[in-house]
Amino acid sequence: MPGFEVLQGGIWSNIEDLGRYGYAHVGVTNSGAMDEYAYRWSQKLLGNKEGNAIEVMLGGLELKATADVTICVCGADLDFKINQHKKEMWQTYQVKKNDVLGFYGQVNGLRAYLAVKEGFQVQKKYSSYARMYKEEKLKKGDFIPFRPSKCKDTKRVSSFYIPTYNNTLTLHLLLGAQQHLFSQSTKETFFSTSYTLTPHMSPMGYKLQGKILVSNKGGIISEGIPFGTVQIPPDGEPIILLKERQTIGGYPKIGTVLASDCFALAQLPIGARIRFKEIHITDAQKMMKVFYGIFF
Repeated sequence: MPGFEVLQGGIWSNIEDLGRYGYAHVGVTNSGAMDEYAYRWSQKLLGNKEGNAIEVMLGGLELKATADVTICVCGADLDFKINQHKKEMWQTYQVKKNDVLGFYGQVNGLRAYLAVKEGFQVQKKYSSYARMYKEEKLKKGDFIPFRPSKCKDTKRVSSFYIPTYNNTLTLHLLLGAQQHLFSQSTKETFFSTSYTLTPHMSPMGYKLQGKILVSNKGGIISEGIPFGTVQIPPDGEPIILLKERQTIGGYPKIGTVLASDCFALAQLPIGARIRFKEIHITDAQKMMKVFYGIFF
């Protein structure tokens, strides 16, 4: 079967989809695309009902096509080029046999998504194409199969829907069932502090640096952890748990960040500044309805 020959694997690139569900009880986490917004656009423009994409972090990935194929690239500007010609993001392209595609360096944002019509023809693991963090990454010599495709029409995302990746972000947070473990003054500190993203950031979670938070209880009985949970470990520095989070944990949780904000967070670099803003459940539901309404 035709596909892409991996000429350079890049800093970190692997196959992702929306993740796997129903396996947390056996310790298998969700995984999946860190920035679902960019990922979903890559699928929508190609008309993929069930697809996948290569998630490229920071750049360095270079591929050679062995057949004609329709692709879409969305997300961060990682200096994407076809045959060394700079190309715009957030649109489809018709790639020809022997074309070389590359993401040659970070310009703005962290993660880009490269998808093909009908998806890459790779095997699922635990009902998902997603590759778990540190389990697999693309390397020189790999081969990623696809079905050849041709499309005359170019599809683009309207500029209205293309996000701007800044180094500051406000995250909407729902206070959780364990908010009583934090004093009112601690919660006020939490919402008034500007935090910095530290180098301790991965698909498992992002650790923040800022004013120290103290809970009324050092630990809890381990329980399931939702996507976007903000837990407060003993050192008092918040951790936002993301796609590769552990399935259970025993640190107190002050609340949960709105999923759509977590996707935006995935594009922020080390040193970026973030703040938290409390949101009510009904407003959170409205915001997520708007988010998913774009794609359905």
